[in-house]
Formats: sequence, structure tokens, C-alpha cells
Amino acid sequence: MDGSPGLSPTEHLLLGLTRLGQAVRLTAWHNGGPAKLSPLQADILLYLAADARSRRQGEIVKALASTPPTVSDAMRALTTKGLVDRRRDPVDTRAVTLTLTDAGRAEADRLSVIPAPLREALDALPDADVAAMLRGTTAMIKVLQEHDAIPVSRTCVTCRFFRPDAHPRDPDRPHHCAFVDAPFGPGELRVDCADHEPADAGRGEAR
Repeated sequence: MDGSPGLSPTEHLLLGLTRLGQAVRLTAWHNGGPAKLSPLQADILLYLAADARSRRQGEIVKALASTPPTVSDAMRALTTKGLVDRRRDPVDTRAVTLTLTDAGRAEADRLSVIPAPLREALDALPDADVAAMLRGTTAMIKVLQEHDAIPVSRTCVTCRFFRPDAHPRDPDRPHHCAFVDAPFGPGELRVDCADHEPADAGRGEAR
């Protein structure tokens, strides 16, 4: 279709990603549950559930690319709903640490179940397409992070344990994770991994 007017393939891709983002956001609004969670409140619960450690509000602001007042309002709502526990940091009493209550963890478990419309859309993709989309997504995230356009995401491609194409003779599992010392394929790339450590924290080291 060279020479045809209109958007370029990359512009169509960006438009498609925008549409998918809208679908995810609308689904989040419809999936507020009994607690009537906003999408931001749901994101906070899922963020806290991903790591058992207590978190400070500033960490949440940075991770979710939000603002202190917006996150503060969401945290007050989550505390009122009994989903988040706020306590003074024992190391720095000026700061407040945030952890999920039992009810908050249960709500995070509910939110982690992919809603039916999104699940059907994902199930429509062949495994090869999922792997290709993961490769493209992680590559784009890496570039955006390098330009400080998005918060740091705990992806394989920005992790010091990631060894790309370490197994060239195995096309199904060409990459290697030094953290678990195992090969893995493009379809297993992670966009958010709890074991992630930035590449500049010790490039080339294995645990």
C-alpha cells in the first residue's frame, strides 16, 4: 500500500494501542466491585499486592505516574474502605508506610482475575502473536523509560539478570534469566517482575 494516503503503519499501531488502553480503562471502571473502586484505587491495590513489603506514598506516585494529591486522595478512600493500612514508618516517623489489609488483599485477588471481555480478546490471539506483541511491548517500554517518558517498569529487558539470545540454537527459548538460571522464550517475557533489578545495579552479575 505504498504511496496511499492516510496514517502510516506505525501511526495505526499507536492508534490501536490507544484503543486498547481505552478498553482496559473502561473495563477497570466496570470492575470496581462492591468497594466501588476507581481505576487508580484498583491500580494501587494491585501495586501493593505485587510485593509484600510496606510502601511509601512517594513510591506509589512514581510507580503509577500520578501526582501526590491524587494518590493521597485515593489512599484516604482506600483506608476508609478498610483495604489499606497506614502506619508511621519505624525508621522515619515523618513518613507513612502503606500495606494491604486482609480485605485489601482479597480485593486485589479479585482484581487480578482478567474480566471476560479482555480474556476473550486475549484468547483470540495465537501464541505466536502473543510472543510478538510481548517483544514489541517490552522494546517500546525500554525506549520510553530511557527517555523518562514513563515510570520505570520491571521488565525483563531492563533487568540485570536478562541475557538476550543467550541460547541461539534454541529458537523456542533463546533468552536466559540469570536469577532463576533458566532459558525462556519470547512468549515468557515479563512486563512486571517482582525479582527485577535494574541493569545498572550490577550488569553481568548472576545470583
